[in-house]
Amino acid sequence: MLIKPKMLQAGDKVATISLSWGGAGEPDLKWRYEQGVERLEKVFGLEVVSMPNSLKGADYLYENPQARAEDLMNAFKDPTIKGIISNIGGSESIRLLPYINFDIIRSNPKVFIGYSDATVTHLFCHKAGISSFYGPAILTDFAENVEVHDYTVKAVKKTLFSNEVIGEIKPAQEWTSERLLWIVENKNTQRKMNPNKGYEVLQGNGVVQGRLIGGCIEVLEFAKGTSLWPDQSYWKDSILFFETSEDTPEPALVEYWLRNYGSQGILQNVKGIVFGKPQHEKYYVEYKASILKIMKELDLTNLPILYNLNFGHTEPKFVLPYGAMAEINCEKGIFSILESGVE
Repeated sequence: MLIKPKMLQAGDKVATISLSWGGAGEPDLKWRYEQGVERLEKVFGLEVVSMPNSLKGADYLYENPQARAEDLMNAFKDPTIKGIISNIGGSESIRLLPYINFDIIRSNPKVFIGYSDATVTHLFCHKAGISSFYGPAILTDFAENVEVHDYTVKAVKKTLFSNEVIGEIKPAQEWTSERLLWIVENKNTQRKMNPNKGYEVLQGNGVVQGRLIGGCIEVLEFAKGTSLWPDQSYWKDSILFFETSEDTPEPALVEYWLRNYGSQGILQNVKGIVFGKPQHEKYYVEYKASILKIMKELDLTNLPILYNLNFGHTEPKFVLPYGAMAEINCEKGIFSILESGVE
């Protein structure tokens, strides 16, 4: 069982952090970072501090993974900081691994939230034995043009600001992956929204329950074979969640990766899988075919699989607490989280 952090409350101090790409500190994106901070203050009532190295720019942070790790360790150590929010993802936060003190994380459980390359930091938390939250980041969701989407706001409040059971996660009514330049001139331009089809049951019957574990499927590849990779026992009876990044990997790659989970015996041990909506819905149909192909290869055609959920590289998004008990109802196409995310 992972330790749940304490819930956030209005007035709490939270830290923003750059764990991979340092875009939040680039002069032309300063307005975007500040807009995200302002939303945290006005919409959620939080007091926001940026960690000392987090705004030193992309070049500095690329060259100094130890500085990024130092920010993370200090954010966990600081008793006045109640939560840590990722500014944005990237591609190489795995380079922080040599500088991580897992005892510090374990001894100071608190909310950490982010997605994409933050999957690595979620695995830091997982190894340390604490639950963390796969969800929105500063530069993307909280700094969304015009306003934070109401679906995302409600998901954050329900998961991080309440210790009640999260319950059924309903599909978003609409979605967008439209790429608008992050320039001040666009800050009041609403991205084009598309009607959402809702969840699809790809295969499986009945109702299954398991503890959540997963992340960005490409980023998880960085962790395989390292000390971060969870023990076989942890995958047993879990519900995996996978999503693909803005790189929109080709379906063949998804097949390769899923084959590896099969060769490790992981897929044979899980209770079910949920897949996030692909960005732009590119390869939407092809990914489904690839997933079903691998399940057939592995003789896992009865494993419950739910597809097109609103998390990861899509907006708006809900929040997934690592280690929380979740449920897939194949008969009704419903996904639920059966406990609170926080204490």
